[in-house]
Amino acid sequence: MRLYSACIEWLFAEEGDTFADRIRRAHAAGLEAIEFWRWSDKDLGAIEAAVNETGLKVTSLVAEPMIALTNASNREIWLKGLADSVAVAKRLGAPVLIAQAGDDLAGFARDEQRKALTEILRAGADILDGSGVRLGVEPLNVRIDHIGYFLDSTREGLHIVDDVARPEIGIVYDIYHSAVMDERTEDVLAGRMDRVFHVHVADHPGRNEPGTGTIDLAHRLNWIFANGYTGAVGLEYKPTTTDVDAVKAAIATLG
Repeated sequence: MRLYSACIEWLFAEEGDTFADRIRRAHAAGLEAIEFWRWSDKDLGAIEAAVNETGLKVTSLVAEPMIALTNASNREIWLKGLADSVAVAKRLGAPVLIAQAGDDLAGFARDEQRKALTEILRAGADILDGSGVRLGVEPLNVRIDHIGYFLDSTREGLHIVDDVARPEIGIVYDIYHSAVMDERTEDVLAGRMDRVFHVHVADHPGRNEPGTGTIDLAHRLNWIFANGYTGAVGLEYKPTTTDVDAVKAAIATLG
């Protein structure tokens, strides 16, 4: 049974609501899990209470602060923030933190930035060690949504994970971003599924719900699960309607 996780940054959002309201709406719609991005700007007490009330799982949240890990000078401030993020993840029962590499920095050689990213992730693994929380760095597309981002290749992300060589560090594989970059899932993930800690889905064009675009999401997801993935699938898309049935229909298209 697949675990689908509603990204409540976009899903179940209604005007004037709170994040706790969104959790309860996700539960009423039959979802078993939710996820969100930043934690530092939210009422964690209310979120924790709503999660406990509904029994929903929290599958992931963002490791803060969201600063460039490609810049070695950000090392200490990010590591301190990671420790705080781990504490929040443990409080909410979230097994995965999501990190973004940051922008491709002007004036810095790409090799230098990759070294900084690798070293900061390796140091972060020491903080994660024994916590029960893992960190996934996320490749993003640079053609539409994240122009100027450093890590736009799933293969490179996996190579960096291999260089870090710690079980606490893997990737978040976003099928939408991968497809926009013309990657084939079976090519970029073959033999390396153990490094994938979390999966995201959205369709293209538009980054809307599954079934509205041209990405073969069901095929890609079937391959991912057939090749050993056991984690959650994050529904991280911009809904074209707030109708609860639309979320159920989107999940149905994924198989």
